Amino acid sequence: MEWETVIGLEIHAQLATRSKIFSGSATAYGADPNTQANLVDLGYPGVLPVLNGAAVRMAVRFGLATGAKIARRSIFARKNYFYPDLPKGYQISQYERPVVEDGSLDVMLEDGTRKTIGITRAHLEEDAGKSLHEDFHGLSGIDLNRAGTPLLEIVSEPDMRSAREAVAYMKKIHTLVRYLEICDGNMQEGSFRCDANVSVRPKGQAEFGTRAEIKNLNSFRYVERAINYEVDRQIELITGGGKVVQETRLYDPDIGETRPMRSKEEANDYRYFPDPDLLPLAIDEAVIESVRASLPELPDAKAARFMREHELSDYDAGVLTASREMANFYETVVKKLGGHPKLAANWVMGEFSGALNRESLETAQSRIDADALAGLLTRIVDNTISGKIAKEVFESMWLEGASADAIIEAKGLKQITDTSRIETAIDEVMANNPGQLAEYRSGKDKLFGFFVGQVMKATQGKANPAQLNELLKRKLAG
Repeated sequence: MEWETVIGLEIHAQLATRSKIFSGSATAYGADPNTQANLVDLGYPGVLPVLNGAAVRMAVRFGLATGAKIARRSIFARKNYFYPDLPKGYQISQYERPVVEDGSLDVMLEDGTRKTIGITRAHLEEDAGKSLHEDFHGLSGIDLNRAGTPLLEIVSEPDMRSAREAVAYMKKIHTLVRYLEICDGNMQEGSFRCDANVSVRPKGQAEFGTRAEIKNLNSFRYVERAINYEVDRQIELITGGGKVVQETRLYDPDIGETRPMRSKEEANDYRYFPDPDLLPLAIDEAVIESVRASLPELPDAKAARFMREHELSDYDAGVLTASREMANFYETVVKKLGGHPKLAANWVMGEFSGALNRESLETAQSRIDADALAGLLTRIVDNTISGKIAKEVFESMWLEGASADAIIEAKGLKQITDTSRIETAIDEVMANNPGQLAEYRSGKDKLFGFFVGQVMKATQGKANPAQLNELLKRKLAG
């Protein structure tokens, strides 16, 4: 039997406000435990929540960017459940009337096709605190610094059919919230994480299978591995005569498996009801239009412009616009270089991105800025150095912090463009390799590469490749 996987993601993006969603406590990461939680966060009797207007505008920003409906009137509800780091015994969230509904996002799949993933809703809510289990000798500590931190929960339609599709969608949301500057996307700090709802069904069946929810996945790699494991687990269970039960599971990256956490609650288990301390959220047209006017150029629009203005492929444009910082870096290089967009794209996606990845750095942390990279590429364009030598210069720039010109001068790396010097080197190589010369002239054309390599070796890689090829062909022809 062929099986079809059905996946929906619930992504939690921590909004980049300076204070919490219902209190004035700070949201900065890394503070000592329980130093950023006030009486509202702690749920003391008699305190009242006050909605953070910046969080609302960020939610509207996301809704407009995904073509969603913005609710002119939405309601905050209490979601009741007990958890040690939820002091009030309920979470303020949105249930029946969220602020954002019915959006969508296009993602590019591995085969180059595009797929539209529906966004059911995106609602505002507060985060819970954090239980700490290390160094307490069999006990747990509670840090309430995160309690009340504003979240935007982005709920997709069950439109994804593989782990790879789910990762592509999650990466696109990650890119978008960073473009919009509503979330820093830091997965290690918990600013961006997701729950994956996974089920399987026989191919061709319209009815969904029973789903399991995998909680708190905070890396793209874990999302893919957890979903693939869960799919295999469910298929094996069903084909073995068992039944999938609706439950919440956790992924253990150390063993690569999901394990049960608790039986899945239904909405009525949470006893949702409108929060009596918060008025309905009313958003007028002036607010929506103000937010719309502040939207940046979005990733898809930017990629389309790169393809149009810089004549890049769909793939190259997608890679370069995957982060707003990388896209800005690339455009600065092209501007400083005065053109040559494909050369700039190859270097930004190649040597530059490789250097960042080796040291796990973001674009803003690079040791080489856009001006410096443009300076290096200028020396390729004007034939001062070859592309091969440019890679050596780049490494020196990265390690030493010097300019391309300073390194080229100090190391004597200027390309040889003097025809007589190249001809002299060719003559010496031909004289030193009479056997190979005879074979080439007898029809063994593949030896041309051998002679190119020998001349490059003789000139320490400095001979201009185009001139070398032209002169060598002429000399070898006799």
